[in-house]
Amino acid sequence: MTRLKADISLILVTLGWGISYLLTDICLGEMEPLTLNALRFSGAFVIAFLMAPKKLAGISGTTIRFSALIGAALFVVYIGATYGIMYTSLSNAGFLCGLTVVITPVLGFFLFHKKPEKKIITVLFMALVGIALLTMGENMRPALGDILCIMCAFAYAVDLLITEKAVNKQDVNAYQLGVCQLGFTGIFMTVSAFIFEEPHLPAAQGVWASLLFLTVFCTGVAFIVQAVAQQYTDASRVGIIFALEPVFAGIVAFVFAGEVLRGKAYIGAVLLILGILYMETDVKSLLGRKRPHH
Repeated sequence: MTRLKADISLILVTLGWGISYLLTDICLGEMEPLTLNALRFSGAFVIAFLMAPKKLAGISGTTIRFSALIGAALFVVYIGATYGIMYTSLSNAGFLCGLTVVITPVLGFFLFHKKPEKKIITVLFMALVGIALLTMGENMRPALGDILCIMCAFAYAVDLLITEKAVNKQDVNAYQLGVCQLGFTGIFMTVSAFIFEEPHLPAAQGVWASLLFLTVFCTGVAFIVQAVAQQYTDASRVGIIFALEPVFAGIVAFVFAGEVLRGKAYIGAVLLILGILYMETDVKSLLGRKRPHH
């Protein structure tokens, strides 16, 4: 796989995640959050296993351990995202869950002592102002759903850091890691669903279609492709690509759900995207690049 193919693959994954907010909202009309996620991840694991069982032979203990850690992180990610969608708009959910690319370098500093660049301070300020404008209503308090979506973004930043560390290990197979993390997340979700909910299958065909798309493309294909592609592209490119997720989510919410943001929310959304792009782009390098002579 070339870097270009890896980047294109991640763009398609990001598009799928942008669509997933609307599909999740449809499924939640008939299903409870834990049950929905249990079916998504367990189903994705089974499909991935049946498609290539030979590729899963000889899994190392290191791969299993990292898969369990990533599975735990994804459990928190999808608790935050799914419950968040129940209590906030699809547009807000998309933008706030997309804050992962801002949070990741901050967590990297605290966990791995990677000193952040000076512009990170500027980006964090832009992000905080953007969140405030996007999420705070007339009473100037963020909704419960907004807080859950921010929790999702934090957990997914942890997921990215663990995945980056894992795929650089010699005894970790990226494809196996991608499949096994689905299995662990499915187990965590299924156990929780039976404890806190009364699991049942949906009845409407539209919900089944949405669930199938979520399971196959937004879960199975997406997380396997992400784990494999992270070996072939650098972190800054991945950050810019993931910044497209809230854009896709906002477009889908507008076209299919008729959601329109308030004036100040548009400003907040633009600040978030500009902050993300500014953080991930080497401005000095771009400005200092010499123009070709004619």
